[in-house]
Amino acid sequence: MKCRSYEDFFKNFANKTKFRIIMSLKDKPMSVNELARKIGEEQSKVSHNLAKLARCSILGVKQKGKQRIYSLNKETVIPMLRMVEKHVEKHCNTRCNK
Repeated sequence: MKCRSYEDFFKNFANKTKFRIIMSLKDKPMSVNELARKIGEEQSKVSHNLAKLARCSILGVKQKGKQRIYSLNKETVIPMLRMVEKHVEKHCNTRCNK
């Protein structure tokens, strides 16, 4: 396992900023500047959180010219988010705002 523990993995989803980044990347891959604009946070804060998400392989990073483009891990994270979405729709009283 690339993360030191399950706790480290789930902390990424429990943190509001990181979770907003993850949910934003469900739509499409983005650069740090695009993400900062979309979630309304400073670029430096977004960059810091992207590094932590990438360290745990929640995100992938590709270089495109001078930009780094971030996307969700298609093998594990996207299927997990789909499973969580099904669970929330079926079992949770409140819905996520998209």
